[in-house]
Amino acid sequence: MKFTLSWLKEHLETDAGLETILETLTGIGLEVEGVENPAEKLAPFVVAEVLTAERHPQADKLQVLTVNTGAGEPVQVVCGAPNARAGLKGVFGGPGAYVPGSDLTLKIAAIRGVESRGMMCSVRELELGEEHDGIIELPADAPVGAGFAAWRGLDDPVIDVAITPNRQDCMGVHGIARDLAAAGLGTLKAVEPHEIAGAFPCPIEIRTDDIEGCPAFYGRVIRGVSNGPSPAWLQQRLKAVGQRPISALVDMTNYIMLSHGRPLHVYDLAHLDGAIVARRARDGEEVLALNGKSYILDATMTVIADNAQVHDIGGIMGGEHSGVTEATTDILIECAYFDPEHIARTGQKLALTSDARTRFERGVDPEFLETGLALATRMAIELAGGEASEIVRAGKPPRAERTVDYRPGHTAELAGVAVSEDRQKDILARLGFGVNGGHPWKIAVPSWRRDVIGSADIVEEVVRIEGLDSVPSTPLPRAEGVARPTATPEQLVERRVRRAAAARGLHEAVTWSFIGEAEAALFGGADWILANPISEEMKAMRPSLLPGLLAAARRNIDRGAESVRMFEVGRRYLGDREHPTLGLVLAGDRDPRGWRTGRSRSFEAYDAKAEALAILAAGGAPVGNLQVLGGASGVYHQGRSARLCLGPKNALAEFGELHPATLKAFDLDGPVVAAEIFLDAVPQRRGGADHMRAAFAPPSLQAVKRDFAFLLPLDMPADMLIRAVRGADKAAIVGVGLFDVFTGQGVAEGSKSLAVEVTLQPGEKSFSHDELEGISGRIVAAAEKAGAKLRD
Repeated sequence: MKFTLSWLKEHLETDAGLETILETLTGIGLEVEGVENPAEKLAPFVVAEVLTAERHPQADKLQVLTVNTGAGEPVQVVCGAPNARAGLKGVFGGPGAYVPGSDLTLKIAAIRGVESRGMMCSVRELELGEEHDGIIELPADAPVGAGFAAWRGLDDPVIDVAITPNRQDCMGVHGIARDLAAAGLGTLKAVEPHEIAGAFPCPIEIRTDDIEGCPAFYGRVIRGVSNGPSPAWLQQRLKAVGQRPISALVDMTNYIMLSHGRPLHVYDLAHLDGAIVARRARDGEEVLALNGKSYILDATMTVIADNAQVHDIGGIMGGEHSGVTEATTDILIECAYFDPEHIARTGQKLALTSDARTRFERGVDPEFLETGLALATRMAIELAGGEASEIVRAGKPPRAERTVDYRPGHTAELAGVAVSEDRQKDILARLGFGVNGGHPWKIAVPSWRRDVIGSADIVEEVVRIEGLDSVPSTPLPRAEGVARPTATPEQLVERRVRRAAAARGLHEAVTWSFIGEAEAALFGGADWILANPISEEMKAMRPSLLPGLLAAARRNIDRGAESVRMFEVGRRYLGDREHPTLGLVLAGDRDPRGWRTGRSRSFEAYDAKAEALAILAAGGAPVGNLQVLGGASGVYHQGRSARLCLGPKNALAEFGELHPATLKAFDLDGPVVAAEIFLDAVPQRRGGADHMRAAFAPPSLQAVKRDFAFLLPLDMPADMLIRAVRGADKAAIVGVGLFDVFTGQGVAEGSKSLAVEVTLQPGEKSFSHDELEGISGRIVAAAEKAGAKLRD
């Protein structure tokens, strides 16, 4: 929220200087983000008069000027402006002056062989507007030699204040002045609308058919207006805060919005057909907005329309068709109240922002409609003339009286600040609250404070006006002795898997917990939809961590990353509760090209499996007991993905190569592999999360290795064979590894040959020949029971 110091003082009677005001604003919770005084950068520029203007001897479009700067002898300036002439008064910058609009520092230079000792400046060169057709022309009575900024009244600091979403009352200069007055920096000036009586009945019907979206729609007609440029003081004030002056009537609405936080809209009455109505849009209706863009509407949106078409996206932006122009003679002023939630949803769907939306979706004062319309009527007539009709009031603003029970002692209890009861009453009264004593106090909340709903909010108001710096810094008490661990078992698991993933070379990412509904649909759909999202693309609570990781992978690849290895520890939001999860994505090159390997190699599903198993092991999962089963989510390629399970129903993770349709949705080129580890499904270690493993004791005897080759059906998973072999003798067998897969000559059609290496570890003594034969027999028997056969 930007405003000038002089603008503030139109609402606040104060002798306080700029520094005091800035310090107080931050002290009461209105953080000052910046201060800029236009006069400072224009200090080197002075009012000057052109004495003579002669044609340049070497250039037809240039002139050689003799300029009186009011300081010593006249100076010579080479100028190309078409309006430069003798007798003209303008703005001169001498050598050493920095021209902000051109980003250059002036110096004495020869232009086409003629020396020039400065510049006569245009509006754009001084960043006072966009005009650049000629140099600035000042009135004949402008004092030569005077500082231009001071003479023009530009010595008016612009203050930029950060307004938090709950402080809708400070979206206008008057609300900020109220807070400063409450802090003791002066007296708030009352708003005096000077209502103008209607001279004739309103010639157009005004009504609201959408009580939910637009509960109140006030309006009146002013006929006989002359809509030219707004006066210089108004244009200068709007330019100072970043607004572009358009015309007297449009500038009037912007000025009142910035002054009082009350958006308005003005229609050209000649372009309205029949009654003007606040209603719900019809699916597929289209409106050309004032920003020059067309928007397709739906039935959830509130619009202002007549019998022919939509003229306004209610509370957000007007339409171009009925906007006022220089030819406008009769106008309709709209002063309406729009429901904040409806405004927010419409703006998000249309991806349309405006100053009006910013204020309406935070909640404007519902009791300011009469005053706002009166201010607009008076200012419109002062700027453009005309006479006003009677006011039409359609609907009723939603004003519910709110009273909060409050104990004065709550301030000390909650904030640690002791404030006397009289001081608290004075603060609340200055802020517009009604205070009715008793036990407890009954605090009447003003209509412009939509955010105050409880006693804690009253404490906040008292403390911030008393001064946030007065809140004491109090350390929390600490128990005697050595601090005990506070992390829960679940937190310890997350800590271990995060460290394990990082140690394996994965880069940690932190992505949004909400995504678009279309993205969520790819992962089974979202169980939770935000009522007031940041945007339409961020309204679904994520059912998986992969959408955010895939979007991050795409951004990295688009910026030249050849290999992406990312993980995230976060929450999935399913119908029952939040589920702690670790997600990982591997994209791009697994191995770069080189002289030994040749071309680069991409990631494959087994890379994701290896990462998942390693991270599960770090999290305490019994990876030796895991089964590799099918049935992974539909986002994976079904022939190249699987689940890691403890039993058929308890999936600890799923991994695999992503399906081409998933990659297309995220604009990625494959292959891309991913995995998700469901941390809440990992069984807790016996003895608690902090139970320490026994120290590693290496075996005293050397292990024995034996190779076996089995024939088994082509569709039988290798994991089934490995698990069967491992279970043949749990005491002696410490490792089983697959080292060969073969199909072809010597293997029957429909079968495959798998070769496994079995590691046997003796205990107190070495294996005898008979013991090894016995173990081998049990291995073959277990394999045959699983459906395999020892290969001859």
